[in-house]
Amino acid sequence: MYSRLAPRVRLYGLRHLRDEQSAADLTQQVLLMTIERLRGGKIREPERLASFVLGMSRMVVLDLKRGSRRRARALEQFADDLPRVGLADGPRLDTERLTACLERLGERERSVLVLTFHSERTAFEVAQELGLTAANVRVIRHRALARLRLCMTGEEPAS
Repeated sequence: MYSRLAPRVRLYGLRHLRDEQSAADLTQQVLLMTIERLRGGKIREPERLASFVLGMSRMVVLDLKRGSRRRARALEQFADDLPRVGLADGPRLDTERLTACLERLGERERSVLVLTFHSERTAFEVAQELGLTAANVRVIRHRALARLRLCMTGEEPAS
């Protein structure tokens, strides 16, 4: 079913949404809805499945366009009421405090945090590198982040 209908839905999405990623999202959403309806027995004429899928594609695209128009109108209407926030207004990172708090963590906790957030590795990858289980890495990371948060807010120093 997918190999037969996905190209049609994708082309419909490209034609009406004019974006490759949106067309791919449309394809996935429409075919998922179709499978759910087929499993639930809600399609009266399964032999006309292609027509059903294209009709559903049309309805989803109309719904997406309607939603984007609503968002645009709401933004125009309420844009003056939104607070003006620039990058300079946002919170500043206290790098000295962060460095001190990280140094107070244990070596294993620090390694898990660095591998997770700096090296962007999954718990499984970190576990393999450090000789731990993935579940253990998640627990260590959770506890280290809690201690780091407490240290950064000044509630309790990490030690």
